[in-house]
Amino acid sequence: MPPISHDFQVFVKPVGSICNLDCRYCYYLDKEHLYPSGETFWMGEDVLESYIAQHIEASPGEVVNFSWHGGEPTLLGLDFYRRVVELQRRYTPAGRRIVNGIQTNGTLLDDEWCSFLKEEGFYVGISLDGPRAFHDLHRLTKKGDPTYDDVIRGYGLLMKHGVDTEILCVVNADNVGSPLAVYRFFKQIGARYISFLPLVEPEPGSISGVSALSVPAEAWGRFLSVVFDEWIEEDIGVVKVQMFEEALRTAFRQPHSLCIFRSTCGDVPVLEHNGDLYLCDHFVDSYHLLGNIGRTPLAELLTDLRLVEFGEAKRSSLLRVCVECEVREMCNGECPKNRFCLTSDGEPGLNYLCEGYKVFFTHVGPFVSEVASLWGLGVSSLG
Repeated sequence: MPPISHDFQVFVKPVGSICNLDCRYCYYLDKEHLYPSGETFWMGEDVLESYIAQHIEASPGEVVNFSWHGGEPTLLGLDFYRRVVELQRRYTPAGRRIVNGIQTNGTLLDDEWCSFLKEEGFYVGISLDGPRAFHDLHRLTKKGDPTYDDVIRGYGLLMKHGVDTEILCVVNADNVGSPLAVYRFFKQIGARYISFLPLVEPEPGSISGVSALSVPAEAWGRFLSVVFDEWIEEDIGVVKVQMFEEALRTAFRQPHSLCIFRSTCGDVPVLEHNGDLYLCDHFVDSYHLLGNIGRTPLAELLTDLRLVEFGEAKRSSLLRVCVECEVREMCNGECPKNRFCLTSDGEPGLNYLCEGYKVFFTHVGPFVSEVASLWGLGVSSLG
């Protein structure tokens, strides 16, 4: 089967939802219940080899990207990923290049792990919610013990070995009020790539419609705005903050790289440990199961009409207030999973974070316009 016509990314869950931690807000741990009792949740050799071969065959570009997620993907052990690299080399034709990324809590990393990750060119995302006081509130072991020390140890090893590492920080009700404390901590530990992820947990019975841990919408916008102001003054060109990079893409008329801000979605499906392919990381349930790569080729599943319709629904269901919004180009209604609120007119489908994104995107608008103007004049640098 020939490659498909568009780029895609697959979040691979080689150990399913199994994790050595029990973070209070994890949305993926309960996916264990999708599978029979006694399931090992270990991607077998046959599924692994079939997936790697199919992924390479389906990819249209010179660079083929693999994204290993969980649960906690390092639970499988280093030999599993040595096998991953071996199979990738076997199935990669001349003239093409493999790039691997792995998202981890960092607690199981050691020198051997980090040496391998560096040697094989893995990009590593590590989950860290800021200084100890914030991180240890919610990122806990199965016994309820704090994890900050183990995560920082793992992060330090990644730095020691020179592994390209990005911080993923979940912004919640507790750390949202301390944007500079969180951002400056990341700078202090040498972070050069940072992603802020807003926590939104729908809870219909609550007054606000979300859990007490969820980030308040307007506070999310203020958090980003405060960090942005310091970034502009001190760190532009030194620290990359994914949310700011996305805002600036509109200045250069570039498509969004982050799926939540694209006008359509559906090109980041999830592959479970047994070969099941789901529409999206936030829609892993029986209704959104596309099929299994053991029965239907990955390339065929990636062009399945259900996946196309799922992606198009993001745009076609956009509310009138969103279509007419002055920051729509930057936001596009954000992620469909967060569209559970009512507009002032009582229309359902408004994104919970709408108010926050309006605050942030309005705040950065003048800078984005200035960059766009400079770019239009042929100026490629601000410094």
